[in-house]
Amino acid sequence: MKIQGVPITHPDKILFPEIGLSKIEMINYYKRVAKYMIPYLKNRPLTLHRFPDGVNKQGFYQKNAADYFPDFIKTVQIKTEEGENTQIVCNNKKSLVYLANQGTIGFHIWLSRTDKLHKPDKVVFDLDPSKDSFKKLKEGVKIIKAFMAKQGKECNVMTSGKKGIHIWYRIRRTTTFEDLRPKIKQYAEELEKSHPEIFTTAIRKNKRNGKIFIDYLRNSYAQTSVCPYSLRPTKNAGIAMPLSWSELDDIPASDHFYVKNIDKRLKFK
Repeated sequence: MKIQGVPITHPDKILFPEIGLSKIEMINYYKRVAKYMIPYLKNRPLTLHRFPDGVNKQGFYQKNAADYFPDFIKTVQIKTEEGENTQIVCNNKKSLVYLANQGTIGFHIWLSRTDKLHKPDKVVFDLDPSKDSFKKLKEGVKIIKAFMAKQGKECNVMTSGKKGIHIWYRIRRTTTFEDLRPKIKQYAEELEKSHPEIFTTAIRKNKRNGKIFIDYLRNSYAQTSVCPYSLRPTKNAGIAMPLSWSELDDIPASDHFYVKNIDKRLKFK
């Protein structure tokens, strides 16, 4: 069996036992969602979250491109503190199918692109609720949207596919991560100060006291954020789903969208 010219191995292997989702079903999801997902993946270094034996077994993160990857998988050389490594880039449907066939469930992208690795084109706040109160989380998201609008930033919103929500905005590629980060930290601290009953920037979970953690730390060189439309290694194969602001009011949880209920949402054929 081949999809996009890629030989599919062990297509019937069950990767999500709780919902009976097989490897071939996951690959077909990525094949169908590629037209939505590739624009977010294109020309960005990737970290793969792989679960070759399914989500009930130990998975692992992979940053470096494997020696056995075929030539059509693009790569980029990344400078690190230790030297260099070769990271994966996914620019087309064939590459997406190939990586899914490797047991990749989650795709995590850099906030910068390969031609300007040190200069991000987006800023992401990952909102992590300490308690499972989605109503409070949505309230926090709207506060941040209004706050950022006063800074002249037009924000987008996405469910994480797990418990949280990501709110993000685009920026021009003129500033390095290092120069940008103090401003992003300042935004997070101002939100915490103005709404201390809702937000916290405390990294340690036992210091959050039931508040929403504003994770701004991923706005750094070589850090990643889950790619829109990526699956997550949850029981029901949750999806990191971009939303319109009106849709946010209608959904009951951040993992509302998952692989079994997505066809109508994305108008799959």
